[in-house]
Amino acid sequence: MGNSLFDQLKKSGLVDEKKAKKAKQGQYKGKQAKARKGTPKPVAESTLLAQQALADKLEKDRQLNQKQKDKVEQKAIAAQIKQLIETNSIKDRDGDIVYNFSDNNVVKQLHVSERVQKSLVSGRLAIARFGAGYELVPRAVADKIKQRDEHCIISLELSYDEPDLGENDPYADYKIPDDLMW
Repeated sequence: MGNSLFDQLKKSGLVDEKKAKKAKQGQYKGKQAKARKGTPKPVAESTLLAQQALADKLEKDRQLNQKQKDKVEQKAIAAQIKQLIETNSIKDRDGDIVYNFSDNNVVKQLHVSERVQKSLVSGRLAIARFGAGYELVPRAVADKIKQRDEHCIISLELSYDEPDLGENDPYADYKIPDDLMW
């Protein structure tokens, strides 16, 4: 009774020596594969800490790169605004009329000519903050500057159309001035 199944099959001539060895190797490999699949490899704690440190470093580097990119973008915008103001500012603005405007709840004033004052009141010119002073720029340029940084444009007056109240308006004979000179 000590004969194994392989021995019995060999004696009967159904299986030769090569096939028997192949079958034994297949069984052994199958057992090894099952053993590997069933139990996961234990992961060292130091490996997990190293992976976490690497992930933290990558996130920190990404944030620093984003800050540097934002700084470069801000410098580019500031250079564009400076160029727009320098190339399009009104040079012959000086005059006898004092034009008052508000900058951060502080009343400032510019001495302008009558033509420039009318352009400011009608909205064709705007006041832009430039360095320590102020410059006058055309409305189209002011719109471009405002798209880049809305804090650079101080005054962009709009010409107001008078509303049509109809025939019942009690003040129809009286016009309201656009600007008051004090």
